[in-house]
Amino acid sequence: MTPAARIAAAAEILLDIDTRHRPVADALKDWGLSHRFAGSKDRAAIGNVVYDALRRRRSFGWIMGGDAPRALALAAVALGWRLGVDRVAAMVADDPHGPGALTVEERGRLAVADIAAAPDAVRADVPDWLAPSLERGLGGGWVAECEAAALRPPLDLRTNRLKADRARAMKAVADAVPAPFAPDGFRVAPTEGDGRHPNVTAEPAFRKGWFEVQDEGSQLAAAMVGAHAGMQVLDLCAGGGGKTLALAAAMGNKGQIHATDADRQRLAPIFDRLRRAGTRNVQMHPARAALDGLAGMMDRVLIDAPCSGSGTWRRRPDTKWRLTERALADRVAEQAALLEEGARFVKPGGLLVYVTCSMLPQENQDQAAAFLAATPSFAPLTADEMIVSAGLGDGAAAFAAAVGRPEVGVQLTPLRTGTDGFYVAALRRF
Repeated sequence: MTPAARIAAAAEILLDIDTRHRPVADALKDWGLSHRFAGSKDRAAIGNVVYDALRRRRSFGWIMGGDAPRALALAAVALGWRLGVDRVAAMVADDPHGPGALTVEERGRLAVADIAAAPDAVRADVPDWLAPSLERGLGGGWVAECEAAALRPPLDLRTNRLKADRARAMKAVADAVPAPFAPDGFRVAPTEGDGRHPNVTAEPAFRKGWFEVQDEGSQLAAAMVGAHAGMQVLDLCAGGGGKTLALAAAMGNKGQIHATDADRQRLAPIFDRLRRAGTRNVQMHPARAALDGLAGMMDRVLIDAPCSGSGTWRRRPDTKWRLTERALADRVAEQAALLEEGARFVKPGGLLVYVTCSMLPQENQDQAAAFLAATPSFAPLTADEMIVSAGLGDGAAAFAAAVGRPEVGVQLTPLRTGTDGFYVAALRRF
């Protein structure tokens, strides 16, 4: 496919997303199935246009005078990829498979591309209704925080210390460098333009279980659970098992992890992942009722709560525009119920660790504060205590200096820590 044809395809997919109100991954998959002539490089390039357009939908729409799919696709390539208006104009001018020649207005808007006078929510690339919450949760630099959340993320990986050390695992991935904070983490830098990350899941080292794909923020959240060999741990919202696997590796397969999830379908990937990782200390509980005998017995209870996903906007930018006030309220209610449920499993002296991949205070410090007010048998660890418990070694001091520190817990963000946005609070039972 020509570059112009890729832009036209991206605009077609963006229209499908708008029309059918569905996740970007589904729209890209369906387009690929119906256009089998497109090679892997074409699909990767088209996907990059679509994702970049969605990450910066507000600011590109401001520049272009509207967020029509064609306008967003053109802006993503001309501005996001820094190709410039003249180069893009030449690309599309005479290509019969492209989106058509640039109009005079489009050329003018792309040439100026100034959002300095735009409202804060536009510069932050967020819906208007979320701006007050983000400002309250992230402080005076919230626009810059959100700008960082509209950039491409790196490819983050976690060494499975049950089978390899970081140096060995890194040799299996081209251009890998150590992660800034997580002692088992390594990463490949964000791509630019039509670049794509290596398919690490095809590597023999991945199939051998030497590493997992996991954002460094998720690795750090798991580390702050403070799980050690011999402990009894409950992962109440295990999902696909990312943090379960990290906990098992930290425990050296010693002790016991009980993993469950209210949505049993989300557990489906975990079984293959456990086998590949060589994990032997995880007991699955598909039925919630099977947990009744664990009440008051757990050293650690992890609640990796379902949330808005605002911390993962770099990777899932479509969720930024599909989130509604009603959906957020439903998540907040679900999180409060999970905190109440998880508390009954913590033994005296044990920790209830609450985690979200969110940057919204309603889901983070507000939840922790409400739980503590209603449950006087728990008290929060300080941010420094949480960081010490994570065992980050040489990365601890830099991490301590980087994290946000709300009244309870710690906040990770793309700008502060170079990770997805995560909130972690550790609450000790008396």
